[in-house]
Amino acid sequence: MTIRVSRSSWVAIVLAAASAVTLIAQAPPGSSSAGGSTWTHPRTPWGDPDIQGIWPSANIAGTPFERAADLGDRATLTDEEFEKRQQEFAAEAQRVRNTLTAGATIASPDEGETGGGPAHWGERWLRTPNRRTSLIVKPSNGRFPPTTPEYKARLATSWRDSFGSGPWEKPADLGPYDRCISRGLLGSMFPSAYNNGNEIVQAPGIVAIRNEMVHEARIIPLDGRPPISTTIRSYMGEPRGRWEGTTLVVESTHFNGRFGARGNGNNVPLSDALHVVERFTRTDADTLEYEVTVTDPKTWTTPWTVAYPMKLDNDYQMFEYACHEGNYGLPNILSAARAAEKATTAK
Repeated sequence: MTIRVSRSSWVAIVLAAASAVTLIAQAPPGSSSAGGSTWTHPRTPWGDPDIQGIWPSANIAGTPFERAADLGDRATLTDEEFEKRQQEFAAEAQRVRNTLTAGATIASPDEGETGGGPAHWGERWLRTPNRRTSLIVKPSNGRFPPTTPEYKARLATSWRDSFGSGPWEKPADLGPYDRCISRGLLGSMFPSAYNNGNEIVQAPGIVAIRNEMVHEARIIPLDGRPPISTTIRSYMGEPRGRWEGTTLVVESTHFNGRFGARGNGNNVPLSDALHVVERFTRTDADTLEYEVTVTDPKTWTTPWTVAYPMKLDNDYQMFEYACHEGNYGLPNILSAARAAEKATTAK
């Protein structure tokens, strides 16, 4: 008898199995030499480097993604610039605390917005000011490379996000984040305004990565299996992993070309030629360095790389991403557009 297991059930089974292995016989989180000054990379019971845990990226969320053009190749702020950033972070954190005390929402209608939900949804108070001028580290100017003519043509025909004015003809006129489908691989790892949890669990021959937003879970095989058919494509791609020393390297291809690199995947879509190489390197007991190199010859003239540290926080709570917009926002946007059309026709 054949028992069919859905992908979501399979993900849950693998995560549960890996968690069980961790609870039963996890290697210690770190150790020191006799002098107490040298950290030793932990290993799983089966000998792989241990990078398990919850690694939120909220600590780096306040860093600009692209560097300001007038900073050139300067990767860090001056003392004066850093002091200004610290003041801005402190002011923002105080604003959120005041809002929480008042029981209000992050944004108010009289600010020209419709409201941003309860104040505790935002994680602004978790952001730690740092001297970095950008998350992009390559090219050296900390900015995206020049785009291709094909990208510019795609720009004119891609979807409109929900912050625009339409027209809204069909669901596909809105991006995958608006529709609560996915942020795509890049957006799922990049820090955002909230829900920045990333959990890694391991089992022999497998690494699983779970993102708090938008309820994504990747199962990454490490056994060198061949890629699947190129006709099978998805938002998260087809990953293959390997260990290079103590660094987990994950190469992903087979993307569907239906998500962007920024804006939680909701901006101009990348192409189906996208190739992503991620590197996860644990540098001490509490730090996981994340680096991702993005190659898309149909979008940019050269590859670009983002790198930043994530801090271990196993007390961080991974919340369900119960996305309201896809259930109600999308039907309301489309029905309002039809009502507007009828009103225009009636005139």
